[in-house]
Amino acid sequence: MLDHLIKGATVADGTGAPSYVADVGIRDGRIVAIDGPGAVTEPARSTEDATGLVLAPGFVDPHTHYDAQLFWDPYATPSMNHGVTTVAGGNCGFTLAPLNPDRPGDADYTRRMMSRVEGMSLVALEQGAPWNWHGFGEYLDALEGRIAVNAGFMVGHCALRRHVMGEDAIGGQPSPAQLEEMLRLFHEAMDAGAWGLSTTQSSTHSDGDGQPVASRHARPGELLALSRAVGEHEGTQIEAIVAGCLDQFADEEIELLVDMSAAAGRPLNWNVLTIDAAVPERVPRQLQASERARKAGGRIVALTMPILTPMNMSLGTFCALNLIPGWGDILGLPIPERIARLREPAVREEMLRRAGSPEAGVFRRLTHFGRYVIGDTYSAANAGLTGRVVRDIAAERGQEAFHCLVEICAADEMRTVLWPMPTDNDPASWELRRQTWEHEDVMLGGSDAGAHLDRMCGAPYTTRFIGDCLRGRKLVGLEQAVRMLTDDPARLLGLRGRGRIAEGYHADLVLFDPDRIDAGQARLVHDLPGESPRLDSRATGIVSVRVGGTETIRDDEITGAVPGRVLRSGRDTETVSTRG
Repeated sequence: MLDHLIKGATVADGTGAPSYVADVGIRDGRIVAIDGPGAVTEPARSTEDATGLVLAPGFVDPHTHYDAQLFWDPYATPSMNHGVTTVAGGNCGFTLAPLNPDRPGDADYTRRMMSRVEGMSLVALEQGAPWNWHGFGEYLDALEGRIAVNAGFMVGHCALRRHVMGEDAIGGQPSPAQLEEMLRLFHEAMDAGAWGLSTTQSSTHSDGDGQPVASRHARPGELLALSRAVGEHEGTQIEAIVAGCLDQFADEEIELLVDMSAAAGRPLNWNVLTIDAAVPERVPRQLQASERARKAGGRIVALTMPILTPMNMSLGTFCALNLIPGWGDILGLPIPERIARLREPAVREEMLRRAGSPEAGVFRRLTHFGRYVIGDTYSAANAGLTGRVVRDIAAERGQEAFHCLVEICAADEMRTVLWPMPTDNDPASWELRRQTWEHEDVMLGGSDAGAHLDRMCGAPYTTRFIGDCLRGRKLVGLEQAVRMLTDDPARLLGLRGRGRIAEGYHADLVLFDPDRIDAGQARLVHDLPGESPRLDSRATGIVSVRVGGTETIRDDEITGAVPGRVLRSGRDTETVSTRG
């Protein structure tokens, strides 16, 4: 007997092939029957009529930071609401394990680092996770049997370095014995099911003390030794971030990424490829890494987002504006002193000069302050400004845009929420995106779901993209859009039996209304441990989500079931060829 029968669905099977109408039968967590309407005659414990609805494989998000959130939110919201059934965590060099049992303070260091570098609530990290593990395998075991989505995790280079080197991980180099111990721990983690190595050398990544995170101090020899270790385990890979990921790679960065992938004999993915027709040289430059990797026997895959994900800013708390050279010195001052300094014309002039210089890099696009939209305000002086564009307010007041913005924020004691309008929302940029998606080493992803919780909400990229393909720009067709969200990332990650609707595959499925599928506007909620805030977005048109055959979402509401699995390398993943 079937556990469940979905009747008359329009099946987009994940391969990109034309969709077709079929009945789909599920038993013991697997798809066991696919046939024409009415042709599946085996009795079923439950059935549903899916006429007019699209049945797709569950979406796979290759770049998330749900490492901590899954402990207090096993449903990985809002990703699961938007049809995601499998998430990859442990990215950017940051994981919660291993933790050295001889240094209890390492857990606090890790929490403060994750709060600073990934924008997670420190209170939620302290109250929401048990922190009762030491080894990486113990961390995976702590999640097993209690999550609704499938989840796999890389090993963070920062945690490896901290475990072995302690405080010397910041600024120091490992001795031969320490490197050997780092490799031992790394092999142990992959034996337990870790997916491989994640590391960062990005200049934007600092720990809770404001120091460059541990992996930023690693030299190529250390990175290549860890990369070779990745290649000794089945179903593993590398995820790496360098400074040039934000804008354009330097030659030495391309060389490092190529050498790491070739040394491992495994794919390496990086996050995130930004596409802007105003910077036409960026995409060809970034994809040089992929071209050189293939010649060297490696493979480098760029993740890119198919939607524009707005990120809010604030002059009151740490955000991307702090990363503009010279700005952190001002924006890091106590609030009263910060306001006073920002009100000095000479200070603002120097900040704008630094923001417009080449050293600001990709952050220059954040300094078009006339294009900012005012979000939440907190003072009577700012009543009625929410939703208005700064350039219009500045014109009314006879002020320069940055001066106007400073005065608005000062009235709120720097609490004002600011939304910069994207500079790359033009037809030429969208056409460049469509062309770039066709590249064999470009893949959709990069949501950062689980991180930067009160600044951005990238999780809804799946539903928003499909809705845009069906009723908006229509840059790709339905079947191709589904493949890009399912089979493509599943194949990169080497997922066994996932990413397609086929007999024998896991019944990770999403059923949606093609006339309605979309994502709602991000809204601020206070539902983290300690009532900390985050941005959330409701899904529209998602009728059902199933993980391993068990329904986890019905009409955008969580059912409470937790059928997800911790996906472990080798058992649940297979080795992916660097030849694509």
